[in-house]
Amino acid sequence: MKWEGRRRSTNVNDRRGRTSAGRRMAVGGGSLGVVGIVVYLLITLLSGGGGGDLGDILGGAVLPGSVQTDSQQQSTYVESEQERELMGLLSVALADIEDTWSAVLPASQYQAQYREPELTVYTGAINTACGAADAGVGPFYCPGDQTIYLDLSFYDTLTRKYGAKEGDFAMVYVIAHEAGHHVQTLLGVTSQLNDLRQRVARGAMSQTEFNRYSVAFELQADYLAGVVARYMQERGYLERGDLSEAMSAAASVGDDAIQRRYQGYVDPDTFNHGTSEQRQEWFRRGFEAGDLSGWDTFRGL
Repeated sequence: MKWEGRRRSTNVNDRRGRTSAGRRMAVGGGSLGVVGIVVYLLITLLSGGGGGDLGDILGGAVLPGSVQTDSQQQSTYVESEQERELMGLLSVALADIEDTWSAVLPASQYQAQYREPELTVYTGAINTACGAADAGVGPFYCPGDQTIYLDLSFYDTLTRKYGAKEGDFAMVYVIAHEAGHHVQTLLGVTSQLNDLRQRVARGAMSQTEFNRYSVAFELQADYLAGVVARYMQERGYLERGDLSEAMSAAASVGDDAIQRRYQGYVDPDTFNHGTSEQRQEWFRRGFEAGDLSGWDTFRGL
């Protein structure tokens, strides 16, 4: 991606070097990351993690708008050259995302005004309006404070552990996907999913049935990431191989790919983000459409 010398977003918060106490991640309060809580749970179980940690994750929901006050400590942080470049890239990508939705949303059938999200880059652990999280959760968006959270170490996780093709646009796909959750929040889709989540809590809907809606929700965010990529292409920002890097990243975080990697078999009833093929397909659809005309991933559910 051609990013050097271009406008950077002013909505990037650098909180690297600040450590947070606590590890609770709110499942009910915020949307799941591009890899999602399922990976964190699988790692915890397969590595023999204690039930206390698992219980903290599943039971530690914090309602949107609330704030945890766990203590934070500031330390001197020295970034690597790779991190410096990633910060520059993501700042420019976020600016492109802002420009995309500032243009697309008012012109869509929803005629909605876009409100820009924040991007907070952290190391280790972070407190959010959706609870405390650590880097093991992966990148995620919290509706409670309308912020995308990212530990830059995820790039190495994505390429070395999950096998995504190396390249800067893999991380642009990640941020565009999480920013897609922000669009869903602005348009009320996130609220509707949370209503369904409450039905599961009341026993009015099975987890398996809810998972189908969760998959549709995540695939919709992939579609929205594709819309952003189309905007970038039309303005000449993409380079040869960028779309291939995005498609590779989408495939690497499919539920089927993750489950094969961590448990050796695939259980479709537990999918909550979509298969590798589905994630690539909906990113492609968003790219081809360039607008919200084909974004209804919930049709037929």
